[in-house]
Amino acid sequence: MPRPVLYVAITNHGFGHATRAASVAATVQTLCPEIDIILATTAPDWLLESYMAGPYKLRSRAFDVGVIQADSLTMDKSATLTALQTLQTKATDLVVAEAEFLNSAGVGLVLGDIPPLAVPLAHRAGVPCWMMSNFGWDFIYQPWGDEFAAVVDWIQGHFSQCDHLFRLPFHESMAAFPHVTDVGLTGGSPRYGEDHLRSRWDITAPVEKTVLLTFGGLGLAQIPYAGLSTFPDWQFITFDLQAPPLANVRQIQNVPLGSDLDPRSYRPVDLMPLCGRVVSKPGFSTFSEACRLGIPLVTITRDDFAESPLLISGIQAHHPHQVLCAETFFAGDWSFLQATPTPPQSEIPLDREGNSAIAQAIIEFLLT
Repeated sequence: MPRPVLYVAITNHGFGHATRAASVAATVQTLCPEIDIILATTAPDWLLESYMAGPYKLRSRAFDVGVIQADSLTMDKSATLTALQTLQTKATDLVVAEAEFLNSAGVGLVLGDIPPLAVPLAHRAGVPCWMMSNFGWDFIYQPWGDEFAAVVDWIQGHFSQCDHLFRLPFHESMAAFPHVTDVGLTGGSPRYGEDHLRSRWDITAPVEKTVLLTFGGLGLAQIPYAGLSTFPDWQFITFDLQAPPLANVRQIQNVPLGSDLDPRSYRPVDLMPLCGRVVSKPGFSTFSEACRLGIPLVTITRDDFAESPLLISGIQAHHPHQVLCAETFFAGDWSFLQATPTPPQSEIPLDREGNSAIAQAIIEFLLT
């Protein structure tokens, strides 16, 4: 009897969609190793491998555009529109070709996060399309003006045919989807013990004076590191390869896969338990992983991306937080570190079991 196969189509925008979708796929693997996993994305293999629990097949496929950006905050709307229009002209050929692969590979279910073309792709292959997200790309493009109106209609047309949506916390209404189930937070879990991490990266500051600086896969062009010199008894952890060699900055540099220098890979979530705060731009996966671990979040505001107010209002309601003016932060003002994070407005905790909720539904479907 052939093994059941799950095909995960991941949006091509930063790293957050890839890590949360891979976290769900990894949970499927852990709970039911007899299900084969195919990840369809242009996200790098090293990133996916750092989240997956077992073997998987990688299909380097781009089913959407997301937003074309120079870094995690700087968007190019004109280039994004051009790329979307180009994708529309190629959509039919892309769907036809990949549907043939799905049939040949024995795929039984498509899970999308959250490329609209995942829906016609799955249906052409004769299998359902489920999706997971806290927003749809129509929600992002709609405020950008009339020139995006045709793209928004195209996206909503596909979303309206989706068989089921698992709606994550910090969400918009996602009204185009006809069948919706609300689930909890998704993301990875730390893999290493505190003693190993402190020894490996020379982290000696207490938790309350250790801060993780993480700004997504694209990073930021200018993080104001110079101001950190006024906090000599603190330590700041960053994955930014451009970080200056300050005495209180710990730069996490992963070696290439297969290297014998350090066979481990490290992710922001692995370092979070050492930290009293996580400083980030608004991003679902970073927010979700910090919330799952109960670590206070510090975020800068972002007014030009529709998801950002959802994320910020979400942590204000449910998680210890500080919200910073972007202009003040980029001017190098780190005085917020001397303040206590604001407690959440609600005493109702967020559900932290989104990985298992989605994975259990997938397993039940594929094994029935």
